Amino acid sequence: MEFGIRDTNFYLSILLICITLSSCNHFGSSRAVQAVKNNGNEEAVPVIFDTDLGGDYDDVGALGMLHALADLGEVRILATLSSNLSPLVVPGISVINTYFGRPEVPIGSPKTPTRSQDSRDLHYHDSLIAHYPYRFNSTNEAPDAVQIYRKVLSQQPDTSVTIVSVGFLSNLKNLLMSKPDSISPLDGKELVAKKVKSWVAMAGKFPEGKEANVVSDPFASQYAIDHWPTPIVFSGFEIGVEVKTGLRLIKDGPADSPIRMVYALCIPKNPYDKVGRRSWDQTAVLVAARGFEPYYNYLTGQFITQEDGSNQWKDDPNGKHMRLIEKMSPDSVAYEIETLMMHRPN
Repeated sequence: MEFGIRDTNFYLSILLICITLSSCNHFGSSRAVQAVKNNGNEEAVPVIFDTDLGGDYDDVGALGMLHALADLGEVRILATLSSNLSPLVVPGISVINTYFGRPEVPIGSPKTPTRSQDSRDLHYHDSLIAHYPYRFNSTNEAPDAVQIYRKVLSQQPDTSVTIVSVGFLSNLKNLLMSKPDSISPLDGKELVAKKVKSWVAMAGKFPEGKEANVVSDPFASQYAIDHWPTPIVFSGFEIGVEVKTGLRLIKDGPADSPIRMVYALCIPKNPYDKVGRRSWDQTAVLVAARGFEPYYNYLTGQFITQEDGSNQWKDDPNGKHMRLIEKMSPDSVAYEIETLMMHRPN
C-alpha cells in the first residue's frame, strides 16, 4: 500500500492528538512526576496518616487497609494522628494499631481549638474500646500532633514521606505555622518542603462544591492547601461516593477484626448503606500506597479555596495539585479495597 502526502499528514495529525491526550495525565514538573509511587516500585512508602475517625466510619476501613498494606510490605506507618478533638478518637486509633500488632506507632492529637465530632448514633467508638485493648483513655492524653509531625519528619530522608489526610486539615495548618524548635531548626513549611514527597488528601468536591473535611475547619483548609510546598493529590467526594464496601467484609472477614465489627454495627443503621458504605477515605490510602495505575486517571491544576470551605478547580498543566478521575470501575476498586479491609494481621 502506498501513502501520499495527504495520508502522511493525516497520520501525523492523529499522532499529535494522541500525544496531546496522553500529556493530560502527566504532572507539570519533574518533582511532581514522582509525587505518587508507581506500582513497579518495591520500596515501602513511608506514610503519616491523619484522620478524624469521627462521624463516619470509612476512616476505620482506611486505617485497617493501611495496616494491611504495611503487612504486605507496601507501606511503612510512621504515625497515626487525630485531627478530631472528640474524646474517643485516639482510643479508637489505638485499638486498630494494637490489633494489627503496631501499638508503638506514634499517635498525636490537636492542642489548638478545632472540630470535635463523635460517632453520633453509630456508637462505634464505644464498641471498639469495650472489646479491644488500647493505650490512651482519651484523645487529649495523646501528645501534640504537631510535635509528632515535626519529630517524625525530621528523622526521615529528604523528599520521602507521604502524608495521607482523611479528616480535618487542622493539624496540617498547625504544622505549616510551627516555628523552629529543639526538634528541628526549620520552620514547618521548610520542614515539609524538605521531607515530604506528597500529600494525598480525601478533600474537596470537583469540579466545585463543598466537602465535609474542608468545610469542618475552613480557615485551616484554606491555609494548608494554599501554603503547602509540595504536590497534593485530591481524592474528591465524587470519587469515593461510588465505591461501596463492607458487605463482603461482614460476611467473610476475620471474626475478631475491629474493622469488621464496626462495619457490622454501622451498616444496618443506615438504609442507604444496604449495598455497602461509601469509601471516600480508602481511595486516598489506595493511591498513596500504590499510585494512580490501574485505578485512576488524574487532572493537573489548582485547588481554589474559599473562606467558607467551598472549593473550585482550575485546570493547569503546570499546577502542583492533582485530582483523581475515575478509570477502573468503582466496583473493581471496591473489591481491591475491601480485600485489604478483610486482611488478618500477620
